[in-house]
Amino acid sequence: MIVLAGLVFGAIFGAGLAKKRGGNTLDLLQYAAGFGICFALTGMFVTIFLDRMLAV
Repeated sequence: MIVLAGLVFGAIFGAGLAKKRGGNTLDLLQYAAGFGICFALTGMFVTIFLDRMLAV
């Protein structure tokens, strides 16, 4: 769930950042994809870390 939340949040954040910088549609898509992937990978590492730390 953390991975999916990171993907969605990253895509929204990236698209908002591109729009703020005056980007066109392709810029919005590229920023959304890039930030979505980055946040999803971060979420995956957080999930793995929590799984290993909370395992008994």
